[in-house]
Amino acid sequence: MKHLLSTENLAATDAIRILDTAEEMSAVGDREVKKLPALRGRTVVNLFFEDSTRTRISFEAAAKRLSADVINFAAKGSSVSKGESLKDTAQTLAAMGADAVVIRHWASGAPHRLAATDWIDAAVINAGDGTHEHPTQALLDAFTMRRHWSRLSGVASTGADLKGMRVAIAGDVLHSRVARSNVWLLKTLGAEVTLVAPPTLLPIGVEHWPCKVSYNLDETLAGGIDAMMMLRVQGERMNASFFPSTREYSRRWGFDDARLRALDELGMKETIIMHPGPMNRGLEISSAAADSPRSTVLAQVRNGVSVRMAALYLLLSGDSREAAPINTATPAFASPSSKESN
Repeated sequence: MKHLLSTENLAATDAIRILDTAEEMSAVGDREVKKLPALRGRTVVNLFFEDSTRTRISFEAAAKRLSADVINFAAKGSSVSKGESLKDTAQTLAAMGADAVVIRHWASGAPHRLAATDWIDAAVINAGDGTHEHPTQALLDAFTMRRHWSRLSGVASTGADLKGMRVAIAGDVLHSRVARSNVWLLKTLGAEVTLVAPPTLLPIGVEHWPCKVSYNLDETLAGGIDAMMMLRVQGERMNASFFPSTREYSRRWGFDDARLRALDELGMKETIIMHPGPMNRGLEISSAAADSPRSTVLAQVRNGVSVRMAALYLLLSGDSREAAPINTATPAFASPSSKESN
């Protein structure tokens, strides 16, 4: 695997390998010294042409926990704001010796373009491109679901898939790269996916996606689900009126307190509530739902670091990963109380 650009063509074996590696990486977060020397001497560049908090910090934390050198590049205040092209920026990074480029771009397909050219000889990870895809978000969502599903099944999560799990994804599907990546990945892992949204917030051709489509959230809940994922209403991408009012949207497609109570009334004691963040509380999700014991929002953030550590490790460690398995024990050169620099 040279790059991580999409989940649509990600094989089940590769997806499970990333998730299994993330399980090993998650042990690092429980140590006092939260570092591995796996990528020492490697340089990871976070190339962000759009604003981001969670994803950028998560990738930075992942790279640093693997002892890689990290360069954070933001388009605002850089030469990009003066008209520099993606090609020129990429070639500048190549000259600096970047081994991996984590790119978020407002244009769909930009990471694919970067990976397909000879502008830079580095692993490319798509951290979100326009309204197209966000593969590591889908992987961390799947990681979170797999842990929950395996616990309910009474089996170890390592090596497991999501066969039989019923997942509903509701909200602004039209503008959501998270929804697209999740649909493809969850289908690959064996889950049954239902998209729930008003017709105006569903993309053209959605009937050809490997999922069911519903316009009624209450009917979907009544049919039984194991995971409910709410999507953020992306007002910054909307150039028209996609629904009459925020009040009506919240009433018909938001996960409010009444729908939270309905899960218990319908006997779905183990159904989890997910959100990729950031959340519009009171619009697509109520505070009671976001903060309930069912919510996995904070677990998704924690798991995101483990999944991104796994992606960086598998992309940058090359064939040596077969001969040198991950060692998450405290390194011999560092005592448990020692502090390593960044």
